[in-house]
Amino acid sequence: MIRLTIRQMQYFERLAETLHFGRAALSCGVTQPALSSQISEMEAQLGFKLFERGSGAVRLTAEAQTLLPRVVRILAEVRALEGEAQRERKALEGRFRLGVIPTIAPYLLPELLPLLKQRFPQLRLEVREAVTDALAEDTATGRLDAMIVAEPMDDSRLAQETLFADPFFLAVPSGDAERLAPPVAQESMALERLMLLEDGHCMRGQALEICGRVKPVTMETFGATSLTTLLHMVSHGMGVTLIPQMARASAKRLPSVSVLPFLDPSPSRNICLAGRKSNPRNADFAALRETILQAHENLLARA
Repeated sequence: MIRLTIRQMQYFERLAETLHFGRAALSCGVTQPALSSQISEMEAQLGFKLFERGSGAVRLTAEAQTLLPRVVRILAEVRALEGEAQRERKALEGRFRLGVIPTIAPYLLPELLPLLKQRFPQLRLEVREAVTDALAEDTATGRLDAMIVAEPMDDSRLAQETLFADPFFLAVPSGDAERLAPPVAQESMALERLMLLEDGHCMRGQALEICGRVKPVTMETFGATSLTTLLHMVSHGMGVTLIPQMARASAKRLPSVSVLPFLDPSPSRNICLAGRKSNPRNADFAALRETILQAHENLLARA
């Protein structure tokens, strides 16, 4: 008789996504030998190989490709059952897994985490920082309970609620600030020197939309993975970059960086809280929403 465990299926699912034993083990919070052992045991139970290993690459076998959708459905049901079992708990008590995109996490979390700890002492919060597409998939399949991202966020499996608007500013080398005579128009030639986040970050697309008729040429072949990196490049006169309001205080602390407003109507992004439509944790979402809004107010007050 085949006796697969939930743990084995979880490891199989994550390895099928990453196709890398080390990254899958890290994501599951176990050692690589422990994950490999469970995968081998699962293969022995099933009577066929799940992964082809060779030349540093890992690939799904044909049998594994057939099995994967069924495992994903089973794990989604298990996670939904776990969520239902928590409905009788108080708001934000116990485990809660939150995803946050990289252009929000470094600025909002320092205000949000202390508030959550103070208001919900029984909360066991787990945070994952990743780009929107990765967080949406993890939220839709139950590996995350909610995510804080920027709109637009188009996924029919998820429900979302707008939290607040986050206006954009232009970070420039201090020596260029007076010459640009703020507020800056979206057609300003200064945007030709706009440095962008790499593909996959939603703010890259938003930045290109804001440029209007001006085509950025500074970063045609390069992209940064974080706003912090871009701001340090601005500090050294390598170009200009777009930052959200929540990052303004961090930008101002850097040497040789000036933060300029845009001409009204100022471009902005909307920040939202999203979760599975079938998630029963309505009380948790309401409590998290109110705490995020308070954290945002505190962040603006310190700017």
